Amino acid sequence: MGEKEKMINGEMYFPFEENLVQDRYRAKDLCFELNNTAPSQLEKRKEIIKKLFGKCEDDVLIESNFFCDYGFNISAGKCFYMNHNCVILDCAPVKFGDNVLIGPNCGFYTAKHPIDAEERSTFIESAKPITVGNDVWFGGNVTVLPGVTIGSNVVIGAGSVVTKNIPSNVIAVGNPCKVLRTIED
Repeated sequence: MGEKEKMINGEMYFPFEENLVQDRYRAKDLCFELNNTAPSQLEKRKEIIKKLFGKCEDDVLIESNFFCDYGFNISAGKCFYMNHNCVILDCAPVKFGDNVLIGPNCGFYTAKHPIDAEERSTFIESAKPITVGNDVWFGGNVTVLPGVTIGSNVVIGAGSVVTKNIPSNVIAVGNPCKVLRTIED
């Protein structure tokens, strides 16, 4: 099994293997192109995002600046909006449902590094997927860590650090992020 397959499957892998390096350059070049395309050039921006993401709909909107590691591991449903200065480290799949709104300065990080310093010095790492349901709003400066699943109809408060799964139909806030209350109809 190659390093890319190990990465996507959540196994330990070496990120500086040549194919992965080239995949990251491709993504970084597309991010550079996106970040240097005028905001008014919506169709060109959508074209770039469609080349970058593994899957997305026509009504995707990402404000500059945006950065990711690979792009092909990102999927976004209908009515996806990401505000300025967001980062997705997509070593594992990052899946967003429909009607997802992401505030500025948010980060979605799938990469995991060994705790043991000697092992970490070899640069091997692993990754765990992030999954986000439908109708989710992330306030500004939210961080979502590896392996987290967020349900549908959720509001994540600004500045939260999401370290564990969040169920559907709740408002969750804090560091670490915890359910504040349920959302009533």
